[in-house]
Amino acid sequence: MSQHSPEPDDVFAWIDDAELAREQAGLVRTLRPRPAASPLLDLASNDYLGLSRHPETVRGAREAAERWGAGATGSRLVTGTTELHAELEHELAQFCGFEAALVLSSGYAANLAAVTALSDRGTLVVSDAGNHASIVDGCRLSRAAVEVVPHSDPEAARKTLATHEGRALLISDSVFSVDGDAAPLAAYAAACRERGAALVVDDAHGLGVLGEGGRGALHAAGLAGAPGVVATLTLSKSLGSQGGAVLGPAKVIRHLVNTARTFIFDTGLAPAAAGAALASLRLLRREPERAGRAREVADRLYGRLTASGLTAARPDAAVVSVRAPSASAALRWAADCREAGLSVGCFRPPSVPDGISRLRLTARADLTGDEIDRAVETILRTAPAGATDR
Repeated sequence: MSQHSPEPDDVFAWIDDAELAREQAGLVRTLRPRPAASPLLDLASNDYLGLSRHPETVRGAREAAERWGAGATGSRLVTGTTELHAELEHELAQFCGFEAALVLSSGYAANLAAVTALSDRGTLVVSDAGNHASIVDGCRLSRAAVEVVPHSDPEAARKTLATHEGRALLISDSVFSVDGDAAPLAAYAAACRERGAALVVDDAHGLGVLGEGGRGALHAAGLAGAPGVVATLTLSKSLGSQGGAVLGPAKVIRHLVNTARTFIFDTGLAPAAAGAALASLRLLRREPERAGRAREVADRLYGRLTASGLTAARPDAAVVSVRAPSASAALRWAADCREAGLSVGCFRPPSVPDGISRLRLTARADLTGDEIDRAVETILRTAPAGATDR
C-alpha cells in the first residue's frame, strides 16, 4: 500500500503559514528595484567613500569589460584568472600590508573560504556573537567544533581557546555591521598568541575607513602581515565594486587555492568588477583623506541625532545605528524617510542578534554639509513615538 502524497498545490502550503507569521511580526522583506538615477539621498548603501559612481571607478569597469569580456568564463583554476585578477591581488595585499591576497566572487564567498579551509573536524573555531551571517555559515560548514563567545569579550575568547589542545582559530568582524562598533582586535590577537591560535578578521567595514589612508582595521591595530593573522574583505563597500578577498601569509593563500570550495568551484570575479575595484583602490591611494572624511561624517550624524534625543551607538567607523521602538516602528520609520526623499537601512530580527530593531545609516565620505543637515532633519521629523528620550 503506497503512502499518501500531498497534492502538488499543497507541497508548499507551509510557506503561507511562514509568510503570515512574518507579517504579524513586522518582518516581511521586499525587493525595491531602484532607477539608475534615484532622487533619494542615499544613507542606506555601503558605498562609504562614494566611489561606486566615481568616473575613475566606472571607467575601470568599462575598460576591463572591453578588454577582457563581460565574464571571467570559468573558475579561477581553469580560465577565470586573468592578468587583471593577479594585478588586483598584488595591489590589495600591498595596500593592506599582507604578503598575498586571493580574490573571490563575493565577500560572503571569501568568509566561507577562509573559515572552511583553515579548519577541520579537529579544530576549535571561536566566533564572536556579533559576527556577520557569512561567518556564521562558514562556521556551520567547517565541521569544526564551534564556540560562540559574548560580543567583544577577549577574556571569554581566551578562556574558550584554553579549553582545546588541537588546532584553533578565533574569528571576528573588525567593525560590526549592526552597531558599527569595532572589535577589540589587539586583545583578540593577544589571546591567540597565548594559545598559538590563528586570528581571522573580516575587515569588510574597516577597509577604506580605518587605518592609515583607509588601509583597514588590522593595519590600524598593527596586525597587518602578522604570521598568524588572516583578513577577509569585500570589494563592494569602500571600493564601490563587487567581489571579496582573503589576505594573509602566502602559504595560507596557496592553501586556499587548493582547498577552498567557494574558490575552486565558483566562476571567477567578472573582469568589470575587478577593474572597478582596482581603479577605486588606486584612487584611494591618491586621496587617502576620504577615509577620515567618512569617519567625520559618522561622528557628525551621531552627535546631532543623539543631541536631539535619539538613541544611537557611537560609531567606530562609518556605520551609525539608531534604535527604533519596535520592528514595525523601524519599518514605518524607514518608509517615512523614503517618502521624504531619504534612503536609510532598516535592520530587524533576525538580522540583529540582540533583537533590537534599528535604522542603519551610512556615513559616506562624499556627503555635503547640506546633505547631512537634510538627513538629520528628515530622521528627526519622521521619528516614531518612543524613539526619543525627550
